[in-house]
Amino acid sequence: MIALIQRVSEGQVAIGGEVIGAIGPGLVALVAVEPNDTDASAERMLDRLLGYRVFADAEGRMNRSLGETGGGLLLVPQFTLAADTRKGMRPSFSGSASPEHGAARFDALLRRAAERHAPVASGRFGAEMQVSLTNDGPVTFWLEARGQ
Repeated sequence: MIALIQRVSEGQVAIGGEVIGAIGPGLVALVAVEPNDTDASAERMLDRLLGYRVFADAEGRMNRSLGETGGGLLLVPQFTLAADTRKGMRPSFSGSASPEHGAARFDALLRRAAERHAPVASGRFGAEMQVSLTNDGPVTFWLEARGQ
């Protein structure tokens, strides 16, 4: 499982002009599922999302996690993160999970996130979405929890 995370002052996802998920300060996570990912991969990714220290402490150092700050978590499914772009001029999606597998693992991640953290919002798997955010910093990281 791959997540591109951005520390944000706000973020939202809309479908057809209707906002379906929004957060204030927190993390927006664009999430890709790979073929070998399991529910354990989703759990490990959630641990990383909630525990990764990207928020400032009293001294201004990135030393606090989303779990500590209580900020929002916006999960957005994005299979294109698993694309192979090493050659040619067109991405290959052979590294992405099938739609069925991807939806099941993304749903597992979302379900566990809602059980362990609030607030949580999300996009919709397989939908054409418009994602907007205000990156705070900018702070952006690539996280992985592969085939675990």
